[in-house]
Amino acid sequence: MILSITLNPSIDISYPLEHLKINTTNRPLATSKTPGGKGLNVTRVAAQLKHPVIATGFLGGKLGEWINEQLLHLDYVTPDFFPIAGETRNCIAILHDDGQQTEILEAGPEISEQEAQGFLTHIEKIFNEQSINIVTISGSLPKGLANDYYKQIIQLANKFAIPTILDVSGKPLDAILNGEVKPFAIKPNDEELCAIEGIPSTRDLKILKDILSKDLYKGIPLILVSLGKDGAFVRYDGQFYKVSIPHLDVVNPVGSGDSTVAGLAVATAQDALIEAIVKTAMTTGMLNAMEKATGCINPALFDSYYEKVIVEKL
Repeated sequence: MILSITLNPSIDISYPLEHLKINTTNRPLATSKTPGGKGLNVTRVAAQLKHPVIATGFLGGKLGEWINEQLLHLDYVTPDFFPIAGETRNCIAILHDDGQQTEILEAGPEISEQEAQGFLTHIEKIFNEQSINIVTISGSLPKGLANDYYKQIIQLANKFAIPTILDVSGKPLDAILNGEVKPFAIKPNDEELCAIEGIPSTRDLKILKDILSKDLYKGIPLILVSLGKDGAFVRYDGQFYKVSIPHLDVVNPVGSGDSTVAGLAVATAQDALIEAIVKTAMTTGMLNAMEKATGCINPALFDSYYEKVIVEKL
C-alpha cells in the first residue's frame, strides 16, 4: 500500500473563458472543482492503476471536509488526514485566450507547532497499523513548518524501513540534499536540478551525469530527472540510464510529474526491477499528458505506451 502525503492540499477550481476581461465581470460557462495538490494527483493516478493508497496531510474547515468527502468516493483510496484549525485553501486557474492560463493560488493555512508534531504522531500510527510499502511526499510546505520538516517525515519512514519518494523543490529539497537523512528517490526536472547547481537549464546528458555524480546527491539510490518530451535521465545505485519516449499528442501536461511519481511508487511497491520502475513511471507521466483532466490517466492505454519507452544503460 502507498501512503501519499500532501501537506498543503487545495480545492482546484477551473474557470474556462473565451477571453479574460480585466476590471469587469467574467462569466465562465462551466466550472470544475477537484481535490488538488501534487500529492492528490499522485493518489488519483495510483488508484487508477488499481493500487491501494492512503491519502494524508493537513485538512481544515469546510473546504477540507469537501476534499475528504470527494476522496471517499474514489476506489482504492482511503483518506486519513490530520485535522487542523485553519481553513484549507482554494487554487484558481483561469483558462483563456487560446491556451493561456492565469492562476490565483492561495497560500493556505498556517500550521501550529502542536499540529506539526501531531501529524508526525499521526503518520507513525499509520505505519504501525497499516502495511505501507512506500511513501510519496509531494509539493510545498504550508506556512508554519520549517524547511527541514520533510526530513522528520523521511526519518520516521526510515525507522520503519519504508522507502520514500520526495517530489519537492527549493529550500525543502536543499535541506534534504545537505542533510544526513535521505529518501529512496527524488524526481527533479532539468530546470530544478540546474537551479540547485546555479547553472542555466540543460538537457546535455554528460553535464547531468557530472551533476548527479557529486557528493551532494550521494545516499539517494534513485534519481529520475524529467526532461519533458526528451524523456528522462536516471541514476540508480551508481548506474546511469537514458530514457526515451515516443512522440505524444499532448493535451494537458499539468500533473505529468505527479503522475510519474505515482508510477514510480506503484512499481517500487511491487518490487519491480529498475527498468520496469522507470518504464512504469514514464508511462503514467505520458498518459496524464494525453488527458484533459489533471492527475488522470487512461489505464487501457498503459500496456501499449509502456512498450514504447526505451531504457538504455550508459
